[in-house]
Parts: sequence; structure tokens; C-alpha cells
Amino acid sequence: MGEPFFYLPPESWSSEIFLDKQEAKHLSRSLRLAPGQTVRLLDGAGRAGRFVILEIQKKTIRLERIEEQILQKPEARAVLAPAFSKAVRRGFFFEKAVELGCDAVWIWQGDHSQGKLPAALHATVRGQMIAGAKQCGNPWLPEVRVFPSGIIEVVAAADSVDYRILPWELQENVPMLALAQVGRPGVSLYVIGPEGGFSVRELALLSGFTPVSLGARVLRCETAATLCLGIHWWASHAAKNDVNTLERQL
Repeated sequence: MGEPFFYLPPESWSSEIFLDKQEAKHLSRSLRLAPGQTVRLLDGAGRAGRFVILEIQKKTIRLERIEEQILQKPEARAVLAPAFSKAVRRGFFFEKAVELGCDAVWIWQGDHSQGKLPAALHATVRGQMIAGAKQCGNPWLPEVRVFPSGIIEVVAAADSVDYRILPWELQENVPMLALAQVGRPGVSLYVIGPEGGFSVRELALLSGFTPVSLGARVLRCETAATLCLGIHWWASHAAKNDVNTLERQL
């Protein structure tokens, strides 16, 4: 078993490092680690470090920094914009979003969404994302944005991205999502409709996006979003591997 990961928010990184609350409890009670053992910390904003446990107190853990690094964001970044639905397994999706390197998640109120966007969505998903980061060692947590006014806000925010992709199920003459469309340097936005599908109004507003198919089956929102993110993750790493292989050959 490798060194376990723990989350320490950016504002808590200083000359002296302490873990407290749930992270301290996890270290001392769940994992039963002891002074002298080493762990890794992530701040969710690209910083990662390796630390040795100095002292375990009742409510806090004192650590000493061994090494630390600031990692850059990848060249190929994915933004997932799934419509809100109370039926969506958000815990599953947000953990997978972290594991697969999602840059941001935009949740929007669809015309056919089941239920209304909760005001406390950010707080409820943050713990799920942190759990995903600790499991896989990703030092970046996706930025979460909420668009209660719906697709019109998504379209306005899309001005900042490089590629706009619209997975659209069971439509005639819509090509399959191609590998050439995913994992490209820059920011790719994937807009996923609600369980009830896009409305005519929403599709009109999304006319500037590239419609693609994910296959002949109707996928749940979280399945479609995770599929797009997985393909993007694979393609970006495959492209990087191809470049590295070419450089070695040269």
C-alpha cells in the first residue's frame, strides 16, 4: 500500500503544517498511522507534498514538509455541463470527475430537469470531490459553477472555451463523437441534457455547438457525462504519449 493522501485547503499551507477535524481523525483513528510515517497532502489547487508525521495530538496532527511541488494544469481541459436532475447520482459523478481530471463542472437548470437546483449544491459535492482526489491523488479539484437560469447562462459562459460539444441522443444524421474532437489542447465544453431531454428553446440557444452522438442507447445523465470525460481523458493522454514517443525517436 502506498502513502495515503489527505486534503489540506490552500489557506492552511504555511511554515507549520497541521491536520485537524475529519482529516486528523482519518489519519489517527481510521488508518492508525504513527509518528515517523509519511503521508501526502493535496490542496485541490495544484499543490501536492510529501510529509512526515511529527506528533499526534487529541484533535490535531503536526507534520513536517519533506517535499512540495506546484503542478500546472493540463493543456487539454474538459468542462462538463450536465443539466440538474434530482435523480442523478451526483456522488458517483463528482468522484469520477476528479479521478478523470475534469477542469470544471457547470450544473444548470434544464427546462425538463427533475426538481430545482438546491442552494447548497457546492457544499454537498465538495466532500465527494475531496474523496475522489484523495483516492486517485489528483491535486486539482474541479471548479463547480451553478446556473439557476439555465442554458442561457451556459451559452454565455461558453464564450471562454475553445470547443463546444453537444452530445445529442437518438438524432438522425448526427455523427458519432470522434477521437479527433476530444482531448485537444485548450478547453472543451460538453453539454449534457436532463433526463427529460433538451427543450426546443434550449436547442435553439445551443445552435452554435457541435452535435454528436454517443451511440444508439439512451444514457443516464451521469453516464453520458462520465463517458465524455473518460474519452477526453484517454485521448489527451494518448496524444501526449504519441508526442513523447516521437520526441524519443527524433
